[in-house]
Amino acid sequence: MHIAYLPALGMLLALAGCQVAGTPPTEPRFANPLVQQRADPHVTLQPDGWYYFTATVPEYDRIEVRRARSLNDLGKAEANVVWRKHASGEMGAHIWAPELHRIDGKWYLYFSAGRADKVWEIRLYVLENSADNPLEGEWIERGQLRTGWESFALDATTFAHRGQRYLAWTQGAPDGSKGTNIYLARMDGALAIRQPAVLLTRPDLPWEQIGHHVNEAPAVLVKHGRVLLTYSASATDANYALGLVSARDDANLLDPASWTKSPVPVLRSSEENGQYGPGHNSFTTSLDGKTDILVYHARNFREIVGEPLRDPNRHTRAQPITWRADGMPDFGAPVAD
Repeated sequence: MHIAYLPALGMLLALAGCQVAGTPPTEPRFANPLVQQRADPHVTLQPDGWYYFTATVPEYDRIEVRRARSLNDLGKAEANVVWRKHASGEMGAHIWAPELHRIDGKWYLYFSAGRADKVWEIRLYVLENSADNPLEGEWIERGQLRTGWESFALDATTFAHRGQRYLAWTQGAPDGSKGTNIYLARMDGALAIRQPAVLLTRPDLPWEQIGHHVNEAPAVLVKHGRVLLTYSASATDANYALGLVSARDDANLLDPASWTKSPVPVLRSSEENGQYGPGHNSFTTSLDGKTDILVYHARNFREIVGEPLRDPNRHTRAQPITWRADGMPDFGAPVAD
């Protein structure tokens, strides 16, 4: 082959996804938005090689699960409805923020729901499925996940660390004070928490108080010697942004003093990229496990007509996470569509 063609060959190999010897691996690229009109996205990559996806649907009336071999294929994957809201009573309204987790050989869906007759009386609930494939088998209602006090509660997530399972979630304080906070507790199995729960973060910074006093939607990533917990703050319009608290991975996670809070958002609206209100994220990786990936929702316009929660155009997006020399994540800006 003539030497003049080698640069072009290298470019073609890169475009084909091949790696030329001596070059660093390329980061995955995403066809954002991955899934239209799906907010609060949760993605889990399982050992079977499937990405499993669930999220809030605009009608707030059901839970869907879909799967694909790549994140870019989630948008065209079949959306399997695995559960629908009740016609009356509890679990009858505002079906929000489902998360799918595989624990001790069973599947669990953690989600938030209000009552049909009191739609803002929102609590945490759990579904269980013993099938190998969560798109098969039977989803059994395991009822309310009790937190130790009764108040507005949503956005539960669970993670295991050093042999102990934890639940992190959003709830109004026991004393009825303004806003929603993030709490953490140990779990006994998949269906119960062990008291006491501890307060990790409350909306005490100005950027967390725009429109509403909100800390919500925790998501956890353990990496580079740290436990990283992201959360979302402020109203669900262009002011919505991602915050971060972190602890050493050998610290007592139930000691609030173990956690350090970023004073500024770690992901916020980008006028330049046309992305507004990024938040309510989850974490996953590339298929080879080498690239950490942030999955989140955002809108591609700023001005919203009416109540933001009634606007269906929060779309699921993804982008690679870069890491600073000190081991902390750099989420950058939400990338353009």
